[in-house]
Amino acid sequence: MDGHAKVKTAPLQWTDSTNVEWKVPVKGLGWSSPVIFGNQIWLTSAAKDGKEFYTLCYDLKTGKLLDEKTIFTATDPQRIHGTNSYATPTPCIEAGFVYVHYGNFGTACINTSNFEVVWKREDMPCEHMQGPASSVILHKNLLIVHLEGTEDPYVAALDKKTGKTIWKSIRPKEIYDPLEPVYRKSYQTPIVIEANGKELLISNASFMCFAHDVNTGEVIWTVEYGFDSTVSQPLYWDGLVYVNSGWIFIDNVPFFTRQYAVDPTGKGDVTKTHVKWMYEDEVPQIPTPVIVDGKMYMVHDRGMASCIDAKTAKLIWKHELKGNFNSSPVYAAGNIYFTNVKGECTIIKPGNTFQLVAENNIGETVKAVPAFVDGKMVLRTEKFLYLIK
Repeated sequence: MDGHAKVKTAPLQWTDSTNVEWKVPVKGLGWSSPVIFGNQIWLTSAAKDGKEFYTLCYDLKTGKLLDEKTIFTATDPQRIHGTNSYATPTPCIEAGFVYVHYGNFGTACINTSNFEVVWKREDMPCEHMQGPASSVILHKNLLIVHLEGTEDPYVAALDKKTGKTIWKSIRPKEIYDPLEPVYRKSYQTPIVIEANGKELLISNASFMCFAHDVNTGEVIWTVEYGFDSTVSQPLYWDGLVYVNSGWIFIDNVPFFTRQYAVDPTGKGDVTKTHVKWMYEDEVPQIPTPVIVDGKMYMVHDRGMASCIDAKTAKLIWKHELKGNFNSSPVYAAGNIYFTNVKGECTIIKPGNTFQLVAENNIGETVKAVPAFVDGKMVLRTEKFLYLIK
């Protein structure tokens, strides 16, 4: 959840045909990232028209397709944004089970030993407007699901074993109902932290960030930043929570995004009391930053990479990268990997200056975040899944 891959070695050089252990086609279209447990890689995908939703399981060593299911169908699916897919939320996995999510189209749990469906939910509505994108997370016995669309946005905690709703928190109507519907939607993925002895779900919704008691759904504190379409995931480092505002619209100013550092120990509206800093120069809307040794590294959707001090927001360096970015940077084996939409990956060494290590190009559209395991990289592109060595 922090963009750090727990590996000691990772690939530095590749193309679509060199240093590739295997390459297999992926059915349908999906921008969700691969998840790995043991010798299994799981992906979600969907038909481009949104009428079928797939789960795919591959053998990590060989790339062999172990299981494929059409887990949900839709006869009249909601429309999505042209840059989105019907399978953008990333699944989560643990020993024995994988949890897949397609927004309002359905959520399910699959037994990874026998590939049987344990439970399914198709009764959690959401008017996404631009399609689903929020990923699910696991916390103890809970599966946390965000369904924040243009009407009655909410977050719910499901019993991971049964799929039943344990709690549901609808965003406060007195705040959200006066907003135009377009400003209520969010596509973020939350994190869980501990503050003041309480486990908090940090959820940067549209308009404001909420810290829920993760076990009950009670709202402990909020920070207001305004506007909509939060995507970038919160981070937690050295006692501070870092949250992204989504797009900010101010008269006669091009839309932009803000990053906030928040002390998570407050109660109620802490906008004026617990925000430690706000930074708004080339802050990404979609890619999540990564913090390494007290420095925050981020890449704007349009390609400007920045390094700032995570405690003070002081700018350390900026460097323009090639292309546009949806995929979040990953810290792996001492380097940071930035992959743009065209599949070009810039690898840098973290530090006080921009230090290029390598540049690679897979030659395909990439919006998923790569996964690192056993010194290798699992990369999902528009049409293929790769194991790069």
